Amino acid sequence: MFYFIHKYSGGFDMLFLSEQEMWQSVTLEDVMDAIEDAYAIHKSGNYKMPDRFIAQRDKNMMLYMPCFLDSVIGTKMLSEFPDNPSLGIPYLNGLMILNDATTGLPKAIMNGSALTAMRTGAVGGVALRYLAPEDAASVGLVGCGMQGLHQLLYACEVRPITDIYLYDAYAKDLSGFIERLSARLASFGKNAIQIHTCADTRELAEHSRVLISATQAVDPLYPDDEELLRGKCFVAIGSWRPERRELPDAVWKLVKNAYTELPYACEESGDLKIPLEKGVLTQERVHFIEDLIEDTKQGHPHEQNETRCFKSVGMGLFDVRTAQLIYEKALGKGIGQKLNF
Repeated sequence: MFYFIHKYSGGFDMLFLSEQEMWQSVTLEDVMDAIEDAYAIHKSGNYKMPDRFIAQRDKNMMLYMPCFLDSVIGTKMLSEFPDNPSLGIPYLNGLMILNDATTGLPKAIMNGSALTAMRTGAVGGVALRYLAPEDAASVGLVGCGMQGLHQLLYACEVRPITDIYLYDAYAKDLSGFIERLSARLASFGKNAIQIHTCADTRELAEHSRVLISATQAVDPLYPDDEELLRGKCFVAIGSWRPERRELPDAVWKLVKNAYTELPYACEESGDLKIPLEKGVLTQERVHFIEDLIEDTKQGHPHEQNETRCFKSVGMGLFDVRTAQLIYEKALGKGIGQKLNF
């Protein structure tokens, strides 16, 4: 249920949650369970999720992603300004607004970029729950930014990771990232994980059983080498435009099934669109991860090759279901600031 903070009487209270308060409200497992719930809602069809609206001027974009559930409406607004890092400002910023589904009254505002990192990390974590080998102990990350950091947090939650390998084409000094990652891992009680840097993605792949990418790459990140990539579990989070790719053709030659979230991923994501056009990947091998989750829970896991892959393009349902969970947990714990509106 989605509750009012108090009965409307000419004004109402709206809950404001900072990034720190959002994390205080939930666990990593909570957020992954919310993502699995979002997949179930999507499969049921009991929602309304209009196409994301993108307003762009030059290189700068504003993205608006509304979604209606039975009890709550959520709208995430994000700005993507590529030049921000040169100004010392994050590339991605935004807000998440929750409205009551009956009255439309705004119920909560929270940090949209933090929500994106939380839920996108959880999307990767859920993929690893169902695709990564149970004993996978090493994970490699290409793209050492906020998204990458959160991917690693969830990966270390779902598998017994002992070693993390890092590579970033643009940030040669990863000491700051390693310091932040170590602190966040320690906050979840994971103090013994070893963190290594790599000279290139070949070295990264040689050492890692799970390979995660969170970049804006135009061309594939890894060598197009089947022997190098055989037996890996790939989670590709970045490069969602049709002309961009993170994964080489070798990945699609090795996997039995390619998993994603939505049909439009085959048009929106170059990681799927380009190999489909080239004939390296065929449409009948593209499957939706919500089906894998449901079938596995019902005792009918999908047949897989030793190499496995999930390509994410995201959807607004993830945001609203995760934000709803955070809101409800925060109310129950007395976390956040109530603003009279």
